[in-house]
Amino acid sequence: MTERRDQPVTGDVIEGGDVRMHGWEWSEIPGAPSRSRLPWFGIFLVVFGALLLLRQLFPSLETAGSLLFLAIGIAFLVSWLINRGMGSLYLGAIITALAAPDLLAAAGVVDGPGVGTACLGVAFLFIAAVRAVSGAGWGWQAALGTILFAIGLSNLAVPGLSDLIWPIILVVLGGMLLIRAGSTRRA
Repeated sequence: MTERRDQPVTGDVIEGGDVRMHGWEWSEIPGAPSRSRLPWFGIFLVVFGALLLLRQLFPSLETAGSLLFLAIGIAFLVSWLINRGMGSLYLGAIITALAAPDLLAAAGVVDGPGVGTACLGVAFLFIAAVRAVSGAGWGWQAALGTILFAIGLSNLAVPGLSDLIWPIILVVLGGMLLIRAGSTRRA
């Protein structure tokens, strides 16, 4: 039977003058959930190497400095696929979304104001979809993702106009929520 020792154990003197020493030991408690032995560095190396090879196939990605961050984000997403840890899902989606705009611009797919905001919106919509599929509901992630995605797309479509329209829309929506909450309290 293995046990978990949280404190160091000092030596015991055994008959005959021999000394038996025990060291600090962390071992698994029977029945406790075991921690993942996921080889993070190996996943990162495989993803980063694949991205570097992809850069050889598409020379336009040569200028993209976000390959490292994309590799980190994808490594977190792979960890989420294997372990289903929500922290890995959030980190992977957000880090990947932060790396995507530079890569999309370097590949000539899309460039301009709003791409980063739209990518973050997609990340939160992805998190919301994962929550919904797992039975946890859409949550605030869906609302935030929708707002960020809409702001990003409108910035791409009409760069100057959306700088004024979206703050006004957000103030009106927030005011409506506050008025509704105030009227509910009075009733």
